[in-house]
Amino acid sequence: MTREIEVECPSCSPDEEVGHEVLKEGQSPLVRCLECGQVHATKIKTPKSVSLRVIVSKMDISNTYKIELDSETVLQVDDELVVDDEETGVVVPILITALDAGGKRVQIARAGDTETIWGRAIDEITVKFSAQSGTEKTEVIEKRVPGDYEFVVGTEEKVGNKRLFITKIKVRDGVFRSRKGDVVLAKYVKRIFARKKGEGSDQRVFRRGPW
Repeated sequence: MTREIEVECPSCSPDEEVGHEVLKEGQSPLVRCLECGQVHATKIKTPKSVSLRVIVSKMDISNTYKIELDSETVLQVDDELVVDDEETGVVVPILITALDAGGKRVQIARAGDTETIWGRAIDEITVKFSAQSGTEKTEVIEKRVPGDYEFVVGTEEKVGNKRLFITKIKVRDGVFRSRKGDVVLAKYVKRIFARKKGEGSDQRVFRRGPW
């Protein structure tokens, strides 16, 4: 598998970096320009490593870790990142919720410009259900699942000793998913709206069809 990098091409792009295929590594690397095919020697920059503070929230608890990243790595809110803290041995996947860079809160930044990464652990998620039963008061029920667990609109979900029929799902960006068959991973769920089904009964999901 060949490696691709971006450097200036003396033939077609002497002032701007373009894509190149690395033909030879080492002290005198050779590359081929993907724009014009020119083969030439170049200097391959080695990204510097930076150590960043990561504040990870899990349920109602926040912990601070360290992560080593290449300084050129681009970080963005809502991207996934695996925190691997060598000092504590903790490895946890997170969803980036905020970035502090240049003394302010930003949506996107290079690792080399970032002071703090804020994230939410997504290895396990506590999902909240707003469950209704007829005209009764809505009950809030919680279920803990892996971050990649799938919730599907229009299907039955067992939560504790209750059976719930999912009617719509609110995603963390504020959008609602309400079409039958819509799938949302637990790590993106803000809240699930559902109807209670008869506990211990043989009630079935309503289906349209010939009578």
